[in-house]
Amino acid sequence: MLCGISGEAPQEPVVSKKSGVVYEKRLIEQYINEHGTEPSSGESLTADDLLPIQSSRIVRPRPPTLTSIPALLATFQNEWDALALETYNLKEQLARTREELSTALYQHDAAVRVIARLSRERDEAREALGKLTVSDGANGDAMAIDSTEGLPEDLATSVDETHATLSKGRKRRPIPEGWATPDDITTLEQGTTTSLPVSDARYLDVSGAQAATSGLQGGSATFFIDDEKVDAEFAVNEPVTNTAWAGSKIVFGTAQGSVKVFDNGSEVAQATEHAGPVAAVSVHPSGAILASVGSDKSIVFYELETLKRVSRAFTNSALTACAFHPDGHLLAAGTATGTVRLYMTKTLEQAAEFELESGVPVQALTFSENGFWLAAAAKRQSTVKIFDLRKEGAAATAKVLETGGDVESLSWDYTGQFLATGGPSGITVQQYLKASKAWSEPFRSSVPAIGVRWGEQGRKLVVLTNDNALTVFGVKA
Repeated sequence: MLCGISGEAPQEPVVSKKSGVVYEKRLIEQYINEHGTEPSSGESLTADDLLPIQSSRIVRPRPPTLTSIPALLATFQNEWDALALETYNLKEQLARTREELSTALYQHDAAVRVIARLSRERDEAREALGKLTVSDGANGDAMAIDSTEGLPEDLATSVDETHATLSKGRKRRPIPEGWATPDDITTLEQGTTTSLPVSDARYLDVSGAQAATSGLQGGSATFFIDDEKVDAEFAVNEPVTNTAWAGSKIVFGTAQGSVKVFDNGSEVAQATEHAGPVAAVSVHPSGAILASVGSDKSIVFYELETLKRVSRAFTNSALTACAFHPDGHLLAAGTATGTVRLYMTKTLEQAAEFELESGVPVQALTFSENGFWLAAAAKRQSTVKIFDLRKEGAAATAKVLETGGDVESLSWDYTGQFLATGGPSGITVQQYLKASKAWSEPFRSSVPAIGVRWGEQGRKLVVLTNDNALTVFGVKA
């Protein structure tokens, strides 16, 4: 007979009434005291369940002190018993660990199979979607999924020519005669406030002496800035999400994924390239290209005359704002995750990325006319970051301006001297002094603003308020 724990012949054998296994009495009693279970089966076991086995054996002498060899042998025996018990426990733990590892491996293998199946189904769905045609706006062209389309050769040439022309004269361009001076900006005063026939007006853009506004209910109106009166009103028939002038035309992005172009109050073109709401639109300096970004993570370029899609790229994040560089060779796009990305206009390849506010959607973007500054504001943030396009990473943050309230709109004047900010807490004008290379704030008003834009010669500031009205601030005579 051998002990079920030590594997040796027991000196004082006992047998379990439940399993019939033979144990050394001292080992099984120690195991019961520690675990209260049967070592081999794991069932509950007590000392009463042990039955002594009578066998002939030699009576062992009482061990004296450790000074004798028999005493040492007894000590070694006790140590061996403890070691045998510990080894048995380790074997049990190893067996349980192997079972758990086997279960985890099976679960991992199942997860890998599920991921592979879902990836295959996704690829099949993209392939099927790519073969579909989009009517009423895509002009019958096949949809491009997860791909980047470069501009056609003629438009790419136009981008290069525009870049060469505008960048060449930018550094030597003087401030136009009659443009507002820093002293003039300090005298800006509020003019009359004109109510607009537009429900839930949220978007504003200015071109020359006219302003265009639009609202979430699908209404729009144009406004004479100098006369401070409404010119015309018309219906877009879809909730508007952004507005931009394109020469004499007005471009609207809508919550239904459409981009519409109006001329003289009538719709002249429409495209539906986005699978979700259009977040922002921007017109290229050449006037030949229109850009739109949306919550479907895509950037789309159109030929402005026909509104035919000419280029598209998909990103890994929903887009919330966009703006063309004043030379036209770059497009800035703000994401819902708080980054600002620069894309090459010709190829839509990403050129740079700036961190605005981690995890907070970008609210507004605007390039300075000096060509190397980009101002950006995040949603519900009171700061405006100025990025230097000539630098990368953290070094690109040239200045952080504190406005004292949430910023919803930004506008840089033509000379690049004055940056207007607007939000629920009011309006500010931030000025960069080139001589001292420092920033100052020559003007502040408590009038709440949803949108702000500079008027002609920087002598007027057009403000869209949250009560469907336009207020024009003018330089004091």
